[in-house]
Amino acid sequence: MSQLLHYQQLGSGKDIILIHGLFGRLENLNMVAKALSESYRVTSVDVRNHGDSFHSELMDYPSMAKDIVVIMQHLAIESAIVLGHSMGGKIAMELALTYPERLDKLIVADIAPVEYPPHHNQIIDGLKAIDLSSVKGRKDADKQLANYVDNLSVRQFLLGNLTSKNGQFVFKCDIENIDKNYPNIMRTYQGSNTYSGPTLFIKGANSDYILPEHRAEIVRLFPQSRARVIQGAGHWLHAEKTIAFNRSVTSFLAT
Repeated sequence: MSQLLHYQQLGSGKDIILIHGLFGRLENLNMVAKALSESYRVTSVDVRNHGDSFHSELMDYPSMAKDIVVIMQHLAIESAIVLGHSMGGKIAMELALTYPERLDKLIVADIAPVEYPPHHNQIIDGLKAIDLSSVKGRKDADKQLANYVDNLSVRQFLLGNLTSKNGQFVFKCDIENIDKNYPNIMRTYQGSNTYSGPTLFIKGANSDYILPEHRAEIVRLFPQSRARVIQGAGHWLHAEKTIAFNRSVTSFLAT
């Protein structure tokens, strides 16, 4: 029997599923979920090896897309609008390309259907190096992680995974399984399908995750896609420019 992802639901109406990115949790998209829940039933999920969902030694896009299908079956959702950010966007794309009947529309936030070079190694090394037995509070963990990650906001995001269990701090995300599967996470879609449904790619203007050279592959796989650029935003565009991001989403859904 397939395991179920941890999820939360808000609102009522047509279904939208939100999928967070690497090292994230469903809470990362709360401001998007709250806005959309005024008109839709929003289901936010923790992907495998993240948040309060199950841990697994296998973490690739076919498996993570199937996890979404399983939760949809569990919730009796025949089809939905699916929005994913970063790694969540790759899961959403895999879902659209493999199970197109499950999607009404696709929204991909700041990621392209391409293979990326490894660029989280320092983060993974830093998280693995934290001596959790010596951590009495988040400041202790932050001090250790600072030896590997200079950016304070990135450290704060990563340390959002810390939680207390039986009097000791642990990570909600499974660092070992993420590390083991990291090459899979950097990969792109391996099949031969295309998705002809309505698709929106939203790019942060200051981010280099979607580049001009990715356009041909985007159009090949998603021929009905369009693009929006959020000015003044980087990779975390939904958090940095929430109002503009939500406006782009609702405008696309209205057409």
